[in-house]
Amino acid sequence: LKFRQVVQSLFVAAAMRIVRFVDDQGVTSYGVEANSAVNYAEGCPYAGTLKDTGKAAKVSKLLSPVDCTTMFCIGLNYRKHADELGLPYPKNPIVFTKVRGCVTGPGADVVKPRIVNKMDWEVELAVVIGKDCKDVSEADALKYVLGYTVANDLSTRDWQKQPELAGGQWTYSKNFDGFAPLGPALVTADEISDPNSLALKTWINGELMQDSATSDFIFNVQQCISFLSIGNTLPAGTVILTGTPFGVGEGLKPPRFLAPGDDMVCEVEGIGRLQNKVVADPSDVKCYHNPSEAKL
Repeated sequence: LKFRQVVQSLFVAAAMRIVRFVDDQGVTSYGVEANSAVNYAEGCPYAGTLKDTGKAAKVSKLLSPVDCTTMFCIGLNYRKHADELGLPYPKNPIVFTKVRGCVTGPGADVVKPRIVNKMDWEVELAVVIGKDCKDVSEADALKYVLGYTVANDLSTRDWQKQPELAGGQWTYSKNFDGFAPLGPALVTADEISDPNSLALKTWINGELMQDSATSDFIFNVQQCISFLSIGNTLPAGTVILTGTPFGVGEGLKPPRFLAPGDDMVCEVEGIGRLQNKVVADPSDVKCYHNPSEAKL
C-alpha cells in the first residue's frame, strides 16, 4: 500500500497546461503555457516530474500535446447524436481505434483524401491516461487520468457507411493521415473538476455547427475507462476519444460535408480551441480501390 501511495504521489503534478512544440532551432520539446507565452518544460508528464523551467520558448510549430501511444475511440456516445441519426442507445460502449498517423496538432492542414466524398467533423473530449491501468473500477478510473485535450475525430461517412466500400467496419474510414487533430494543450486533471459536465462546440467557416455538453454522454468518462480496461492494459499515453455530440454534417438536412478550404474550430470548455483547415489531396497516384456505385 505504501508503495502504491508513493507511485500515486509521483503521478500527481501541479495544475498546468502542457503543450508540445518545435522551437526555432528545430528541437521538439514539452512546454507549459504561461499567460500568453510558452515556457520550456523539463521532466516527464507521466512520472509527475514535468516542471516549468521559466525559460521562454520561441515556438515555431505547435504539435499534438500528447505523444500518443494508443488511441481508443467511443462511437455513438451522446444521446442527442444517436437521436439525430435515428439509432438506439448502445448497451456497451462501441469501440474502434485510430493509428498514430492520424494524430496531428493545432493549426495543421488536414488533407481530404481524393477517394473521399463525405468527410465529416466531430468535436470530442479526449482523455489522456497517465499511468498503465488494467481492470479498473469506475470509482478508481479518474485516478489514472493525466489530463484532457480537444479532439476532432474526422470521419468519412461514405467509407464508414457504404458496405461495398469497407465492408461495414469503421477503421479505414477514420484512419487517414491527420484525421485525429489534438490540442491546443493538455490540461491536467486537477484543473477539470468534472469531465462529465463540459461544453463542446464546433464552428465550420465561422458557423456554429455543434453546441452540446458532456452531460449528454451515454457512457461517462469513468465508465469508458473502466470498460476499456477489462483484461486490457491501457499504457501511459493512451488517448481515449469519448464520442461526439449532435450537429455532425451527416445529421443535417440536407447533409453537409467538408471540402478543401473549410476552416474547422473545435472547442471544449476549460481546455481551449483546436483549429485546422481542410486542404485538397496533392496526389494523383492511381492506387488500387473499387469506387462505390451508390448515389452520393
